[in-house]
Amino acid sequence: MPELPEVETVRRTLSGLIVGEKIKKVTVTLARIIIKPEDIQEFETMLEGQTFQALHRRGKFLRLELDDYTLVSHLRMEGRYGVVEADEEVDKHTHVRFTFESGKELRYSDVRQFGTMHVFKKGEELTELPLKQLGPEPLDADFNASVLKDKVKRSQRAIKTVLLDQTKLVGLGNIYVDETLYRSRIHPTTPANSLTDKEYEELAHHIKATLQEAVDLGGSSIKSYVNGQGEMGMFQQTLAVYGRTGEPCHHCEASIIRSVVGGRGTHTCPVCQPIRT
Repeated sequence: MPELPEVETVRRTLSGLIVGEKIKKVTVTLARIIIKPEDIQEFETMLEGQTFQALHRRGKFLRLELDDYTLVSHLRMEGRYGVVEADEEVDKHTHVRFTFESGKELRYSDVRQFGTMHVFKKGEELTELPLKQLGPEPLDADFNASVLKDKVKRSQRAIKTVLLDQTKLVGLGNIYVDETLYRSRIHPTTPANSLTDKEYEELAHHIKATLQEAVDLGGSSIKSYVNGQGEMGMFQQTLAVYGRTGEPCHHCEASIIRSVVGGRGTHTCPVCQPIRT
């Protein structure tokens, strides 16, 4: 699933491609992707004649701002956006098409068909589900150890499980949690409420630094992720633990091990991240 860096990269690349484009026609061929409004014809009619004004991100969600509405889009497992000429052949996995007056077309494709779209009157999207339940943004200027501690200190759950909880902190998925905990020298099963103030400082620092580094490198292309221009991310070339089972730790040369924490495949160095007893 695309995490914060991938969604931010999509936002940045799409902004240069669709801002200022006026929608001539909307075509939906897979109804279940559209959550709000429930009526597909209403969804199409609402957006026709609207112009894309700006693209924003909230956690792993894209917020596509139009004249009167905001389209909130979650890519889920394998959702993709791309801009092509309107007369280009339509792929069988393309489920939503926004045809522009310019002759270009924004297409949403999704092999797994798990993506979602909601349309709200502009300004209302942040006060309603799915966005209103989200935690703080780790790349915001005011995010720090105090903010992190306040959100997770009461939980007895494993710190990895807590960091994956989007109501506590947005944007982190399996890849970046594993990488952040490794950089912080914290084992993923450590109870969140047992972390010291120094560990909260380290963790907050590395959350922000890891995500920013990944954004700068265009995200991680582990499976099928590409940005809005069809380009792969490069952060996967810097991964220290994720996907490196049996390979030597870059710091101590111990073999990276894989376990399961909270139902998620988890990668750690047994020396640099000792289990807390």
